[in-house]
Amino acid sequence: MKLNPLTLKKIRRFKSIRRGYYSFIIFIVMICISLLAEVLVNKRAIIVHYEGQYFFPTYSDMIPGKMFGLDYDYETNYRQLKKGFDSEEKGDWVLMPIVPYDAYENDLRDDEYPPFPPSLENRHYLGTDTIGRDIVARLVYGFRIAIFFSLALLLANYTIGVTIGSAMGFWGGTFDLFFQRIIEIWSNIPFLYVIIIISSIIVPNFFLLILIMAFFGWIGITWTMRTVTYKEKAREYVLAAKTLGASDVRIIFKHIIPNTIAIIVTFAPFAVSGGIVALTSLDYLGFGLPPPTPSWGELLQQGWANMDAWWIVGSVIIAMVVTLVTVTFTGEAVREAFDPKLHTTYE
Repeated sequence: MKLNPLTLKKIRRFKSIRRGYYSFIIFIVMICISLLAEVLVNKRAIIVHYEGQYFFPTYSDMIPGKMFGLDYDYETNYRQLKKGFDSEEKGDWVLMPIVPYDAYENDLRDDEYPPFPPSLENRHYLGTDTIGRDIVARLVYGFRIAIFFSLALLLANYTIGVTIGSAMGFWGGTFDLFFQRIIEIWSNIPFLYVIIIISSIIVPNFFLLILIMAFFGWIGITWTMRTVTYKEKAREYVLAAKTLGASDVRIIFKHIIPNTIAIIVTFAPFAVSGGIVALTSLDYLGFGLPPPTPSWGELLQQGWANMDAWWIVGSVIIAMVVTLVTVTFTGEAVREAFDPKLHTTYE
């Protein structure tokens, strides 16, 4: 697909803003790491070589211990299997992930009680939480849940908000006044209380929580799109489309929204960071995703309750700061690169 010169100019402008461009690269790398979490952070082996055969447990079904000559039928403990192969020296071997634990596994020890501090020997590089789960695993899988949650919430909010906002600005009149009153009422509903009430009745899952938050989160972008559409509908290209007989729906979705894409793109990174903070806050308060779902908010709550275990709160705070700073810097660069004042010629 060939991009038009104006889009290429905006992309070059974005790349020239080094702080935002490098933040964007770091953020993409973080997302890629979370997508590849199963081969980087997992209790299952990546590859097992046993008696001349290769096994790939990471993305396969459960492989019982008897498959590798062990005396049990439940899933193989690959860390123990690796130690056994290394001691036997028969040519069999196991390739484990960098962090050989998953986000749900409790690594408990005799005569010791978690949380355990960081240890290179045990490969708990950032220690464990209060019930023995690896902090790195909880952070990586928690980030994946948080980023997909915020992106799904962004899609839901923008789909509703952009559609309604554009329609309000284009049609105006009674339609506009009706939705203005609805938005004013919606804005005064205490969002947190609604979450608390729903959470006390049912346990919210991933999709239900998105639905609840999208129920209230579409208002901001709606006002923005309403204002922008009011201005755009008076431009010559809209009048020309009307003269050619284009329907209102076609004008909105084929002409006005594509010409306001800069506004939408500008607000998107900040909406992503807002979604991450919102989910973390709800999890911290106990009204977010149910345990044992990997959660930064739950780690924060554990760290607050166990201040002696500095590695818990320290790890999640650093992870949140890095994530939010990279998203914010990316958003600032996008906003500057897509600023229409930089790409417009005034007559």
